Amino acid sequence: MISRRALARVTRNATARSLSTRASAILSALDIPTNQEVPGVYDGTWGGSGDLLESVCPTTGEASPQELQTSLEKSREAYEVIRSVPAPRRGELLRQIREALAAKRDDLGALVSLEMGKIRTEGVGEVQEFVDIADYAVGLSRMMNGRVVASERPGHSILEVPNPLGVVAVLSAFNFPVAVYGWNLALSLAAGNATIWKPSHSTPLCSVAVTKIVANVLEKNGLPGAVAGLVIGGREAGEAVVESTLVDMVSFTGSENVGRQVGKVVQSRFGKVLLELGGNNASIIMPDADLDLAVPAVFFGAVGTAGQRCTSTRRLYLHRDIASEFLARLQKFYATLKPGDPLDSSTLLGPVHTRAAVGVYSNAVDRLRKAGADILRGGVPYGKNHLTEGLQGGNWVQPTIAVPVDVNVKDVIWKTETFAPILTVGVFDKLEEAIAWNNGVPQGLSSSLWTRDIRNVGKWIGPAGSDCGIVNVNVGTSGAEIGAAFGGNKSTGWGRESGGDAWKQYVRWSACTLNFSDEAPLAQGVSFASPA
Repeated sequence: MISRRALARVTRNATARSLSTRASAILSALDIPTNQEVPGVYDGTWGGSGDLLESVCPTTGEASPQELQTSLEKSREAYEVIRSVPAPRRGELLRQIREALAAKRDDLGALVSLEMGKIRTEGVGEVQEFVDIADYAVGLSRMMNGRVVASERPGHSILEVPNPLGVVAVLSAFNFPVAVYGWNLALSLAAGNATIWKPSHSTPLCSVAVTKIVANVLEKNGLPGAVAGLVIGGREAGEAVVESTLVDMVSFTGSENVGRQVGKVVQSRFGKVLLELGGNNASIIMPDADLDLAVPAVFFGAVGTAGQRCTSTRRLYLHRDIASEFLARLQKFYATLKPGDPLDSSTLLGPVHTRAAVGVYSNAVDRLRKAGADILRGGVPYGKNHLTEGLQGGNWVQPTIAVPVDVNVKDVIWKTETFAPILTVGVFDKLEEAIAWNNGVPQGLSSSLWTRDIRNVGKWIGPAGSDCGIVNVNVGTSGAEIGAAFGGNKSTGWGRESGGDAWKQYVRWSACTLNFSDEAPLAQGVSFASPA
């Protein structure tokens, strides 16, 4: 059994009973029983007879190897059904999913807070992302167009045609237990694919709740439930999904180390892979920046979701002329932070997700101290004297601001993504220097420049500027909208999800040359006529 006391991060002892009551109400609103094991496998019917995953009060059943194989086979069968449903009709399914999600948005957002630990407004905002991408995909279902290409041969045309790809496996991470699946499901379903979801083993109830909502829509429309299947499990389940030749594409969100292995396995069987990996994101503050905007944005970027977003601000590069003022202002924001119950609307700082995350935080701070960094704020987990009685059993760390002796992007303290609220600060004199630091790390997800000089903007978004997938100006590194493609370059994995042209990864492309003439000429003027 894998024991997971998710709610204990938030409260224990004296207030455990009251939180349990709230948790029961939220789970009941999402049709999840609180007094029995919850099936963790869905392929048209609910099951799960493997090992148990404990998520506080309810208990979630993992997929056994045989159930996993059956689910994959049913996903394949479901694909053969959904691929023949006209794309606008698939869009109508997405519209219904969108409506069903919106009706449960607040309850599902609260469940995200309970199980993952992010504050309630962020939990609700995450569900809203799923709603938004479903909206987007409804329109996209009528716009997934190919192209007509001019042919050099008379009486010929060339078509580039997108068709459904097959079965798409989504392996999502704990930090966005709803939205990342939503990005993938919406585009995959619009494209005519079946999707099988293997969520993080530490957020099983979020995945069960979402799947119940989606399954109800599919069932009402007479479609196989395995169009949007679910398998809950640990590492073995993930490996089996990644290795399966029944899966045409794997969308993986997680660490660089695991992503590297996923990519190798999928490519070895010539499958398609979409990777969303590490994000060691930097904000650059120029001397002409509007600090009234930049300081709160960096504060949210570094502290939001307790530093556990892929797009969290982890590096801050300040121009020497404004460095002191910026840090003074930023520290005032940090001084207002208090750990609190994520379900309380006044809370800005929730817990980190696991005990292991506390260790990651402490190890990173120790490295900074050993390197001679000046710790301006934080630097230790919260002690009991900083926590109310109900919070003392949780995973609480103090958001930290550290100023190392110098900037060396080859050093581990700069080049490593630490999934915790630690902000590392460097001071620069020229924009080109800061851009080089921004680009000098292995990751390339999100980046942000704060300036009012259009010449700086041109450098930043141009060929010698940021090498990240997200290149913002006067917007923080965190909090992307769904309309543009989301993803990063370099060791972030080169994957793209959500808006823009991301849908093109979820189809297979065919170049179709049509001859409607009475001749059959060869391209490039080649002559291959029989002498007879």
